[in-house]
Amino acid sequence: MFSPCPGVRVTSDIADAARCLQQGGLAVFPTETFFGIGCLASRADAVARVYQVKQRPVQRPLPLLAGSREQLASLVRLDAAPSGLLDFFWPGALTVALPLLPEAAAALSPALAASLSREGLAAVRVSPHPAAAALARLAGGVLTSSSANLSGREAVRDAEALDARLLEALDGPHDVILSAPPRPAGGLPSTIVRPGPLGFLHVLREGAVPADALRAAGFSLVF
Repeated sequence: MFSPCPGVRVTSDIADAARCLQQGGLAVFPTETFFGIGCLASRADAVARVYQVKQRPVQRPLPLLAGSREQLASLVRLDAAPSGLLDFFWPGALTVALPLLPEAAAALSPALAASLSREGLAAVRVSPHPAAAALARLAGGVLTSSSANLSGREAVRDAEALDARLLEALDGPHDVILSAPPRPAGGLPSTIVRPGPLGFLHVLREGAVPADALRAAGFSLVF
C-alpha cells in the first residue's frame, strides 16, 4: 500500500474513509479521471480546510460529487438538464451546472452555499468510479470534489505522485487517503456544461466527455 509522509493515514476501507468524512475530516480519493480531495459538503470546517489545503481562491466554488442521482435531488433541479442528458452521461465524467433548489442551503456549509448562490448554480456529477461513488453513499451526503493538487498544479492519477506540500497539510485527526482500485484513468478532467435555452448546452470546459459524444447523443452545443 502507498506510504506517504509520516502522519498521513492511508486506508483501503471505503467505510473507514466515510467515517472520517462524517467526523469532519478530508479525504484524498480516486475518481474516474484523477485523484480528488474533498469532504462532506455540509461540514463548514472541512470545506474551509479544502480551500486552505489546495490554496484555492475562495471565490471559486467547489464542484460536488455524488454516489447517485438521488443524492442530488434535494440540492439541484435535475429537470433543468435537457431531456436524456443525465441518462446518457451519468454516472460519468460529465459535470453539469444546475440551478440550486431553495432547500439546498440546509445541506451545504454556509460558505459553500453562499459561493454557489452568487450564480445560483452548482457544478455536480455522479461519479462512475466505484470507490468515489461508494464513499459519497456511505458518508451520507454529497462531497466536494476538486483535484488533489495545489491550485494551478497538475492533477495526478497515482497516489505516489501527490504533492508533498498537500500531504503535509493533511494534518487533521480525521484526514485520510483512500487507496482503492481502480486506478484513475487520467487524460482530461471532466467536461463541464451548463444547460441553456431551447435545449442547448453551453460547454464551459471540454474534457473527458468529448464534444462529439455530446453531439452524437443529439445535443446542440455552444462554446
